[in-house]
This record gives sequence, C-alpha cells and structure tokens, in this order.
Amino acid sequence: MDNIFVYCEITEENYIADVSLELISKARKLADKLNVKVEAIVCGHEVKDLESTLYPYGVDVINYAEDERLFPYQTLPHFSIVTKLIEEKKPQICLFGATSVGRDLAPRVASYLRCGLTADCTSLEIGEYEDKKNNRVIDNLLYQIRPAFGGNIIATIVNPDTRPQMATVREGVMKKEIYDKNYSGEFSRIPVKNYVKDSDFCIEILSREIEAQKVNIKGAQIIVCGGYGMNSKPEGFKLLQQLADTLGAEVGATRAAVDGGLAEHERQIGQTGVTVRPKLYIGCGVSGAVQHRAGMDQSSKIISINTDPNAPLNSIADYTIIGDAFEVVPKLIEYYKKNSK
Repeated sequence: MDNIFVYCEITEENYIADVSLELISKARKLADKLNVKVEAIVCGHEVKDLESTLYPYGVDVINYAEDERLFPYQTLPHFSIVTKLIEEKKPQICLFGATSVGRDLAPRVASYLRCGLTADCTSLEIGEYEDKKNNRVIDNLLYQIRPAFGGNIIATIVNPDTRPQMATVREGVMKKEIYDKNYSGEFSRIPVKNYVKDSDFCIEILSREIEAQKVNIKGAQIIVCGGYGMNSKPEGFKLLQQLADTLGAEVGATRAAVDGGLAEHERQIGQTGVTVRPKLYIGCGVSGAVQHRAGMDQSSKIISINTDPNAPLNSIADYTIIGDAFEVVPKLIEYYKKNSK
C-alpha cells in the first residue's frame, strides 16, 4: 500500500503521547508529498479520546489493537502486532519515537524485517538519491537526518534497497500541529488473538510505582539555560534560578554543566538531553556547541549572554549581550521586577 505508519505510544494517563502526535504531524506532510495515507498503530486498553485525538492531526487510518494485556507496554506482544501489520500492509515508511519504548521496539522490528533503521533523527524530508553504483536515480526516498560523529556533523541517511524505511525521532524536534480539526478517517480494529500468541505475554506485572516527574523542562515556555561558564562562582546556578523564578521560567543546562555537577540530568538540553521549543530561551555562559544547539535551535526567541563575542550560540541568537552573566543577570532581575509592578 506504500502508506506511512506511525507507532503511537500511550501515556501513563492512557492518552496518546505527545511524541506520537509530533510524528503524525510530520508524517502528514511527508504523505502529502508522496500522495499516500498516514496510518497510526495503537496498542493498548481503553485508550482515552483515541479518534478525537488522532484524526485532527491528519491520520487516515487508525489500526487499533485493544486488549487489557497490551497496557502497560510489553515488548513481545507489541512486536508481534507491529511486524505482522507491516507485513500485511507493506508501508514504505514506519516511524517511532526515540523514547525508551521506541528504542526497544523499533530495532527489533527492523531486525526481524531485515531493513534499515536510523535512530534519533532530528529531521525527515523527501528527496531523490543518485545510486552511482547501479547508474540510477531513485525518487521519493526518506531523508533521515541526524547528528553524527559526536554531533560534529549532520548526516543524511537513505535506505534505497529495503522497505519499510524506518526511523526513530527525538521528542520535541517535530512541531505538533493540527492538520484539520474536522478531519476524519477509517477505523480498523486489529484482532489481537490472530496477531499475538499467548506465549508473547510471558511477563506478569505484579505491581507498578510511578514516580512523579520532578522537572518538566520540555514543556516550559521560558528557559534560562546555564553553561559551564556559570561554574566560575559558587552561586552560578542559584543566580539563574533567581532569574527563572522572576520570569516564571525553568532552568536548563548544557551537557558540560551537567557533567560538572551544576545541574541534574533532567535539565540537560541537547543531543544527549531533551529537545525544547520555548517561546524564549536565555543562554548564560553557553558556548553553543552543535550538540547543544540541536536541542534548542527551534526556540522562538534566543538571547545569548556571553563574554565571548565569537561564541557559536551568538550566530543563531536574536539578541546577544556581550558581558559577564554574573553582572548581566542581576540587572535583568532588577529591571524586570521594577517594570513588572
């Protein structure tokens, strides 16, 4: 059928996860270029607002496997459903979130189907590929774009020979967009007993404990981010927290700052952290290495505060303040408090 498949994850609250809606938004754009349909694969039990959530994002077909044993996620039953559905419908592209679930499931599916998989993509596009070895040009291939070699380059990977073309995509890098609030499609119920063996349910979950999320930096509208440059004084990140409290923001950190013990890993922004899209990002003592920029370059407005006028972050910043963050930040706090009364 050559459609595009998106595997949809379920949250602990039993809704469709945001990362899946981000993938569907991108899949809809790719499908329009290819003139094909977008199909969602959902495996769960009594998923809330399933149709009203998915259809407006441009889903043409919802493939739904309903069974109380499918939630919470277990590898083998989900693997059986996804692989058999792919073998039946033969999509040309299959997308997963680069989450703990997607990173567990997608490689197993790719290995079983003997097709390629590109992990942790930050962009997806449709383009052509010149196969010089076989003297041919292949149209409408999926460009799977991701940082490589420690983030020092951006690689574009294609899979001209096997299908489906598979990729996992980082959370937050695709924009979640409603396609048409009145959009509607087909609903296909997957007969679980025909797809899953009883032996697939080989794990019995006796109890579960969910730890509350301490930091929600991914959803923050304003982020004050500190780099390793804030390590020069002991009060460095305390000062950033004061600015964040003043602005109603969250504090973020670069990998160097996290490795230096200045902030928790949950606050790390970049290739090996989270990807954010705040309305305002303020970088304090952040050099702006490509690994970090990959996680925040889609911010609506970027302010860079740095003593180095040649810091890479300055090249993408909307506003640059050349100065010591320990002098600039207190003035920002004072000015904001004075003018917000």
